[in-house]
Amino acid sequence: MDRTEAIAPLHDRSARGEARREARGEARSDAGGAAPVISLRGGTLAYGGRVLWQGLDLDVWPGEFLAVLGPNGSGKTSLLRVVLGLRRLTAGSVTVLGRAPGNVGRDIGYVPQHRALPAHTLVRARDVVRLGMDGHRWGPRPARRRADRRHRADELLEAVGAASFADVPLGRLSGGEQQRVRVAQALATDPRVLLCDEPLLSLDLQYQRAVTGLIDQRRRTAGTAVVFVTHEINPVLGMVDRVLYLAPGGFRIGPPDQVMTTSTLSELYGTRVDVVRVRDRVVVVGAPDAAMTHNHGNGPTGNGNGNGPGNGNGPGTVEGGRT
Repeated sequence: MDRTEAIAPLHDRSARGEARREARGEARSDAGGAAPVISLRGGTLAYGGRVLWQGLDLDVWPGEFLAVLGPNGSGKTSLLRVVLGLRRLTAGSVTVLGRAPGNVGRDIGYVPQHRALPAHTLVRARDVVRLGMDGHRWGPRPARRRADRRHRADELLEAVGAASFADVPLGRLSGGEQQRVRVAQALATDPRVLLCDEPLLSLDLQYQRAVTGLIDQRRRTAGTAVVFVTHEINPVLGMVDRVLYLAPGGFRIGPPDQVMTTSTLSELYGTRVDVVRVRDRVVVVGAPDAAMTHNHGNGPTGNGNGNGPGNGNGPGTVEGGRT
C-alpha cells in the first residue's frame, strides 16, 4: 500500500516551484537525458550491528535541491561522508558524477558542520576562500590569474556578509563568522555538487537568508545540485524540491507535501507524530530527537521513490533533532 499521503500545496510558491522543476526535468529527460550527479543503488550503511539505513535508491539531478531530514543518529551526516568518499557503504553502490566517490575533486563543494577553531588559527578568511580555488595547485601563478582569484574571493566574501573581516585571522572570528567563510570557500570552485551539513547553525536570520539565497542562486544559474542536511527547513522551504527523511522505521523520499505528513512520519517513527500547519510553516510535534530503534525492513517505508528528478509540489518545514 502506498503510505505517502498527498496534501494540498501551501500558497502559490508550490506552483512556481513546480514550473521550475518541470523546466529542469525537461532539460534532463526530454532533451537528451542528462545523468544524475549522485546515484545510490541499494545503499546500506551500518556501524557494527547498528543499521542506519538500507535499500536506499536515490538519484540527485543537476539543479535539484534535496533536503535531508531526520533525528539525531539517523545517518544524515554519514550520507554526506559516503558521497565524499570518506565512508564506504556496507552494501550497495554509489557514484558521483559517474565516478567513484572521492575521485571528483573540485566538482564537489562541502560545507561541514560548524566546529570552533582554536584562537591561535592565524590564516585569514580571505586566504581560506582562495585556498578553495587553488589550494590543490603548486608553484607560482600568472599575475592576471592571481588578480582574478582575489576578485572572485572578494565577491564571495561580500555575498555571505564576510567582507568586513576578510583579513581577520579565523581564530578571532565568531562561530557564525567562521561558518560564513566556510560557505564562501565551498562555492569558490564553482562546484557541480554542493553538500551542506547543517550550514545555518550559528547564523542569525539575516545571514541565514544571505547564505541560502546565494546557494539557491548558484543552483538556479549553474545547475549545481544541492544536498542540504538540516534540522530546520524553514529557511529553505521555498527552495526544496524533494525531502529525504531518515528515521528509525526506514526512510521516505518525495516532495515535501507528501513526506511531511502525519501518516508518513508516524509510520517512520512507529509512534504518533503530528504534522501541524501554521500559515506557511509545517511543524513536527512528537518526533523523538534520537533514533533509538531501527527497523529497516523492505516494506514501503524502507524504499520511497528515490529515482527521477526533483518534483516537489510545495514547501515543507520541520523542527526536529540535529544530525
